[in-house]
Amino acid sequence: MSIEFCQRSIDRQIAEYLCRGARDEPGVLVRSVVSLLSQAVGQGHVCLDLEEIAGEVVRIPGREEPLRLPGIVNLLAALRSLPTVGRPGEHRPLILDEAGRLYLYRYFRYELQLAEAIRARAAMETGSPDEAALAEQLDRYFVPDESGEDRQRQAALTALRRGFSVISGGPGTGKTTTVVRILGLLLEQTGGERMRIAMAAPTGKAAARLASSIASLRESLPCTEEVKHTVPSQVTTIHRLLGTIPNSTGFRHNARNPLPYDAVIVDEASMVDLPLMTALVTALMPQARLILIGDRDQLASVEAGAVLGDICRAAESPGSAVSSIKGCVTVLDRNYRFGDGSGIAALSRAINSGDAGEAIRLLGDPADSTISLEATPMREAVRKRLASPVLEGFRPYLEAEAPEDALRLFERFRILTALREGPWGAAGMNHAVETLLHEAGLLKADTPFYRGRPVLVTENDYIHKLFNGDTGIILPDPETGNQKAYFAAPDGTVRSIPPEFLPAHVTAFAMTVHKSQGSEFDRVLMVLPPEDTLLLTRELIYTGITRARQAITLWSDEAVFSAAVKRRTERRSGLRERLVL
Repeated sequence: MSIEFCQRSIDRQIAEYLCRGARDEPGVLVRSVVSLLSQAVGQGHVCLDLEEIAGEVVRIPGREEPLRLPGIVNLLAALRSLPTVGRPGEHRPLILDEAGRLYLYRYFRYELQLAEAIRARAAMETGSPDEAALAEQLDRYFVPDESGEDRQRQAALTALRRGFSVISGGPGTGKTTTVVRILGLLLEQTGGERMRIAMAAPTGKAAARLASSIASLRESLPCTEEVKHTVPSQVTTIHRLLGTIPNSTGFRHNARNPLPYDAVIVDEASMVDLPLMTALVTALMPQARLILIGDRDQLASVEAGAVLGDICRAAESPGSAVSSIKGCVTVLDRNYRFGDGSGIAALSRAINSGDAGEAIRLLGDPADSTISLEATPMREAVRKRLASPVLEGFRPYLEAEAPEDALRLFERFRILTALREGPWGAAGMNHAVETLLHEAGLLKADTPFYRGRPVLVTENDYIHKLFNGDTGIILPDPETGNQKAYFAAPDGTVRSIPPEFLPAHVTAFAMTVHKSQGSEFDRVLMVLPPEDTLLLTRELIYTGITRARQAITLWSDEAVFSAAVKRRTERRSGLRERLVL
């Protein structure tokens, strides 16, 4: 195997700084390894596994001859000779642990803090003062079916009895329904107002969706009207919950100033990276419950770590039999949205199992019109192939008169891409769609804020209460005729701001699969590039497929699709092992 460096100057600068004093050939060696560590963190890994790179060839920009790394024994010895490399428990810029994993100090600290906090909270049993009353409540909230197994009930029982719990499942498996019932149960047990509950999500879009779901579901709870009225409906972003400090990586709430809540529920937890999850867990009061909701099979966070996946794997590990993490994770696998014969459900199962052949067979089944596979068109043919799905998918919202109707209709169809740039990326697709709709007379893309332009917010703006992932549409104000950016509010209403006040944003006819997390659409066109790339993984394909409620069309060559389904996203970390100690 040959290891290639990325061309990021920051990786080289970090290595030069941390390896200062190391000269000659050994200096090249340790600088190369530290550069690889910095590169790995930039790619989402928490650490560098030295066992994996020992003995391999490294190709270094600007150096004619490649560098062959020594075996693991000599590699460890070379790194330990650096004064900047320490062992666990030491405060050095680099930490080399007993398993041969090399960390930047702050990521080692994050991982250690998170593992210790989760283990402590998982071992905390809250119990129930009256088991008979608890059984009666659970029977009321979860009516047994003929199968005799009710994982939603088990998830609720775990959340009630343990200080830490995880509910994982794909779209349509009842995660949100279970959460709302847990809210009702907690409030019944504690007399309602005495239980302080906070709900959060990684993005504003995900927070709004959870808030909307809670508002629609709480009236169906089998409890008194008083309890229903105390079920919280406000959902915020994790950053806002913790209290972002301008120009700082810290938060107002931390171990010294904990969050004033008895329970914190986090939705879309697969999107939460290691530093943010550590900040959240360390900011909880000692006796507060933490409940994580998410899909362990989705894409991991954009930044370092795959926290939800590591937690779920730790709970399934044989070593967890003697660990407090055992029993904290419930996986919901019964789908209530799709029927037994659903093509989308069958396709997602095949993808998750890595069975590319079965996935391709399902996509080619002429009897199922809800899923289909078409070859990715050549660059010059992209616009022609887009014409039919784009005109059918976007015409309804562009012809709507009321902003609330336009926002609702826009959520029916979306183009998802694996890449950001290029003709098959989000940027290229957005340009092609604008051109098609302009030519069809459905919009006039002659100004930055033209009527009908969909916008995707890409950074948090606490002043205007717009957050990364929020989607809006530029439309004329019915009263003044001036262009406004309209967004759906969590309470179901519509709000607007002048487009000049928008934070950083992009056009949103097409969006990357990463940006689509936390969203769902009736129909999806998913576009993969014609050539394979390491960015294409099973988790990316699964995440894109499961954004569709009714139908999915996939543009991909069979060989590219097959390679992607067989390739798993691997995030190097030691969190799983630390959770089962």
